Amino acid sequence: MLKDYKSLELDKILAQLANETTCADAAELAMQIEPDTDPKHVARLLQETDDAFVLMAKFGAPSFYGMTNVTNALRRAQAGGVLNLAELLAVAATLRAIRSVSDWRKKSESIKTALDYRFETLQPNKFIEERIAMTVVSEEEVADTASVALASIRRKIRAASLRVREQLDKLIRSQTYQKYLQEAIVTQRSGRYVVPVKAEFRNEIKGLVHDSSGSGATVFIEPIGVVEANNEIRVLRADEQDEIDRILAELSREVGEFADGIVQSYRAAVELNLIFAKGQLAYKMKGIVPKLNDAGRVNIKSARHPLIDKNKVVPTDLVLGGDFDALIVTGPNTGGKTVSLKTAGLLTLMTMCGLMIPAADGSEVSVFRHVLADIGDEQSIEQSLSTFSAHMTNIIRILGLADDSSLILIDELGAGTDPVEGAALAISIIEAMRAKGARIMATTHYAELKAYALQTDGVENGCCEFDVSTLRPTYRLLIGVPGKSNAFAISKRLGMPEGIVERAKTLVSEESTMFEEVVSRLEDSRRRMENERRDAEQYRIDAERMIREAEAVRERAEKDAKNEVERARQEAATLVQKTRQQAQGLLDELDALRREKQAELSAEQKARLKAGIRDLEKASDPVHEKRMDEEYVLPRPLRVGDNVLIYDIDKAATVLELPKTGDMVLVQAGIVKTRVPMKNLRLTDKKAKEKKLGGHRNVTKVAETTSVRNEIDVRGMNVEEAILEVDAFIDHALLRNLNQLTIIHGKGTGVLRSGIQQHLKRHKAVKSFRLGVYGEGESGVTVVELK
Repeated sequence: MLKDYKSLELDKILAQLANETTCADAAELAMQIEPDTDPKHVARLLQETDDAFVLMAKFGAPSFYGMTNVTNALRRAQAGGVLNLAELLAVAATLRAIRSVSDWRKKSESIKTALDYRFETLQPNKFIEERIAMTVVSEEEVADTASVALASIRRKIRAASLRVREQLDKLIRSQTYQKYLQEAIVTQRSGRYVVPVKAEFRNEIKGLVHDSSGSGATVFIEPIGVVEANNEIRVLRADEQDEIDRILAELSREVGEFADGIVQSYRAAVELNLIFAKGQLAYKMKGIVPKLNDAGRVNIKSARHPLIDKNKVVPTDLVLGGDFDALIVTGPNTGGKTVSLKTAGLLTLMTMCGLMIPAADGSEVSVFRHVLADIGDEQSIEQSLSTFSAHMTNIIRILGLADDSSLILIDELGAGTDPVEGAALAISIIEAMRAKGARIMATTHYAELKAYALQTDGVENGCCEFDVSTLRPTYRLLIGVPGKSNAFAISKRLGMPEGIVERAKTLVSEESTMFEEVVSRLEDSRRRMENERRDAEQYRIDAERMIREAEAVRERAEKDAKNEVERARQEAATLVQKTRQQAQGLLDELDALRREKQAELSAEQKARLKAGIRDLEKASDPVHEKRMDEEYVLPRPLRVGDNVLIYDIDKAATVLELPKTGDMVLVQAGIVKTRVPMKNLRLTDKKAKEKKLGGHRNVTKVAETTSVRNEIDVRGMNVEEAILEVDAFIDHALLRNLNQLTIIHGKGTGVLRSGIQQHLKRHKAVKSFRLGVYGEGESGVTVVELK
């Protein structure tokens, strides 16, 4: 099976996957991946890869940097061994990486994934991580902070060293001894401070000789005066090493106590590193998760071979195992047959490895028990095998393994021997494989196999498209169409003498010529139908776009119509309010007159007066439908472009279209287009005046002058304008003896509300104020109580 996987170049994909990992163990796991044959396991692997892909897209990839395999060191510490500084630093780096991955997951913990149990396995151990960081500075040095005793010993060493250096510095600066010294420096030999003395003056400086130069011209002497101090330093150094050994033993014991948890966390982190590497590889390949089945159906849309430059690869559709279980792919050399074969096998293997594949959404891949391939020239000089013998040996192996859950891919089936015998053998091999229930995809040049595919149910022809005019393949795999070799056309195009080409045509059998002519006609028909299908698809896209645009226009028109109706209602409400104001003023005048003249109106007079007011209100409301004037006749027939009045709503409009049947006329009133009965139109020379609502300020003035309203709307004003309107409204309310008012300022940013309430705090007429409650407008209004 490994031979088949290598033929399909799965090893190269796994090498790319290994390059996406961070640690060596994850890379090793990547190279050891083998396709899984259990559909449930494959579905789980794909779900993990997809979840990693989604998490990376939303939150970026987690960092596994610094993670190394410290299992051996941890087990040794667990058994009582002492770890060295490098091993402790590796443990700390691994713990830091585990903590980093765990913290990264906390950013997305609200999203449940198939990776959760692995993330939950991670056990960050910040205690051990910080203990190592406080103890170990580098692979050669333990920190002074590792223990109080170590810090004390090192202070003493520094003090003793300073005393020795001071004595030696006096010696090398002395005029008496300078002439005896090779150099005026202080150095160390065997951990003791010495000075370099010329060999001929070695007896002039009393002390111990510790070393000499390679030439013998210099000896390194420890003056007798610093021997005792150097001895003290030597003792302190031994104490320092003992303390370091004690510290490392204690720290190793603590690390060993947590060895099991760290090892378990490391293994989970390695697995996560591999899964996120799969997600990263999918991102680079623009991969998708295909649908899975175990019925042998393969339907990969816009498949791209992942090892070909994504800017050069030509997507192709691969279909097998549905209406047919064997696909015979024909066509000229370099046309892309082998690439199509490898693409089908490689994408199937990638899916079975839990990798997303470079294809279009909606692709479907089957999980096979065996993926068997015979691709490439396997001629072996050592085994004395010819190309044909090598292929036959491999096919015999494949026949022995094939079953009803096998995908078999064969390149140039039957090639390398006599064409007649090779074609017959190829057909027999395909029949034997089909009898076992296998799914087969094979490439060939034999016309006999094209005919076999045409005549046999369950076997289908395919070809890789070739443009004879440019002598270049398009690399598109066409299902259901047998391919042409195009040998004559290609040779002629390349400059072969026409006489030779024509002679070659006469040598081809009549049956082969007829077959090639049929294939040519099929190819012409396919091209024509494909062009028609492409045109039809473009028409469909254009039609859908026009439908969407029309729908958008319709929705916009409906919205505009609603806005126009709402505006008309607001205008009507304003008109009614003005009418009520006038009527109320009339009643006030009558009351004043009665008080002045002590006159009283009878109940009948009052009722008649109020009825007249109601008639006034009804007549002044433009929203109510007006009674049609039955006697009105258009002075002339309407024409497109005439200015008319829509009588029942008193709205100016323009005629756009006359009725073809019936009496509904298409008119435009403002931005709204509508159909109106002809009897509801009045011909006019100019547009009717628009009744415009004068914005918030006019509404406010109406509110100020009416005696029945106790609220004011200041939305849309700035703070200064609103305060002026509120002051005027409060004065009006005091004159009307109102003790509670409502100011509508809206919610918005709160600036207007805050400014008004700050003003109300200082207003002399305001007793108290509060925000509205549910049903009153809540924080969008302020309710004011006057004194």
